[in-house]
Amino acid sequence: MANLTPELERERLRICKIAKEAGLDCFETIFELITYDQINQFAAYGGFPVRYPHWKFGMEYEHLSKSYEYGLSKIYEMVINTDPCYAYLMEGNAMMDQKLVMAHVYGHCDFFKNNIWFSKTNRKMMDQMANHATRIRRYVDRYGVEAVESFIDVCLSLENLIDRFSPYVDKSVAKTEDAAPAKDSDLLLKVNRPYMRDYINPPEFVAEQKRKMQEMAQKSQKFPVEPEKDILWFLIQYAPLPDWQQDILSIIRDEAYYFSPQGMTKTMNEGWASYWHSKLMTEKILDDSEIIDFADHHSGTMAMAPNGYNPYKVGIELFRDIEDRWNKGQFGREWEQCDDVRERKHWNKKLGLGREKIFEVRKVYNDVTFIDEFLTEDFCVRNKLFVYKFNKKTNKFEIDTRDFRAVKAQLLFHMTNFGQPIIRIEDANFENRGELLLTHLHEGIDMQPDYMEQTLKNLYKVWTRPVNLATAMDGEGLLFRFDGKEFKNYKLTQNPSNTENGN
Repeated sequence: MANLTPELERERLRICKIAKEAGLDCFETIFELITYDQINQFAAYGGFPVRYPHWKFGMEYEHLSKSYEYGLSKIYEMVINTDPCYAYLMEGNAMMDQKLVMAHVYGHCDFFKNNIWFSKTNRKMMDQMANHATRIRRYVDRYGVEAVESFIDVCLSLENLIDRFSPYVDKSVAKTEDAAPAKDSDLLLKVNRPYMRDYINPPEFVAEQKRKMQEMAQKSQKFPVEPEKDILWFLIQYAPLPDWQQDILSIIRDEAYYFSPQGMTKTMNEGWASYWHSKLMTEKILDDSEIIDFADHHSGTMAMAPNGYNPYKVGIELFRDIEDRWNKGQFGREWEQCDDVRERKHWNKKLGLGREKIFEVRKVYNDVTFIDEFLTEDFCVRNKLFVYKFNKKTNKFEIDTRDFRAVKAQLLFHMTNFGQPIIRIEDANFENRGELLLTHLHEGIDMQPDYMEQTLKNLYKVWTRPVNLATAMDGEGLLFRFDGKEFKNYKLTQNPSNTENGN
């Protein structure tokens, strides 16, 4: 393997063999030994050695470098979802840390290869990222840094406006049939005698009537016919962009879809990798002298954040809980209908199905379905999960509730669409003026006005015509509009096209 020391290479071969024997199925995994400066650079690039030129990567690099220098954070592992998988080890780490990272990486690689939500990603993204960088550098040479970076800024502010589930939809499904065309008899004047047909309905008259009917049908047809969640795709297809801007927008969209499954499976992915590094390290890899160091580093990663959510901790504990429940038979109708507290406490059918079940879960679930199906009230109590909120009076985060339903609902809310508002294009010819109408699928949380305003302004820069957004705020339906100069809002009465000025 690339540039590993003989000692590291021996450990890599041993850990790879142990991982395979445990049932992990990985792409070929290539480890690179790099400096802390290089690992910060790659981390700023999302794990890739090459990305397109943009100031946000430099900003992220500075943040990571300063955090490392001041001892605020340290990157122990990084692995890329490609075939082969590329992973990085940092020079200077203790051998125990390198072993932990390699075991953790093999867990990630197994997840990348076998989880269905990664099945549609580009496994050759390393080459694709380099291709994206080359194309954008050519645009920089041709149109200038300022023009290209400014447009990339606009695109990045819109990169979450995609339909994360569209790659998994069967595109071969037949299109919805159009409305039945008008019959010739509906267009023609009534004729009682066949020999008078051509006189009463001459061919020129028939052709003109058909043309008028087609024009009326086109005007009455909504565009798009169905609401479109993949807003970036729609803009690429229909916005009046020059070729180079269209290409850059397609690059941002491709990369957004590549990274999307990682956000959809953050808890599962980190939990799976942590489960396996913990199991393999303690049972097969470590010697006695390394146990204390491992426990210290592992516990630091698993500590629940006082004001946040730790996907490593929740993920690993939930996988362990699933394995334990399926080993003991604590599932199914009989278990659910059991009301005896003592019987439930000592329930153990000794089925031994735990290992098989967690591999099945790893294959087909994402974070939302994972939490929705397997998070139980007992699990929340044991792991002390709660909902917190910020108290403006004390200027501190405080526990709001420990109620299981509230905890589960909060977790699912933040995991659904990454906690971001779900927006779709409702009409691209709003009120027959070529304006864009978007709707917000309101789920109990109002949109942030400053974010919404900037998003509409950037959408205007791409669409070049007024952009409208229908949403609700404080229980009232509102239509927000940016026409290129002013940002206004209107009260919605019955539908987005029937409004009264609210300013």
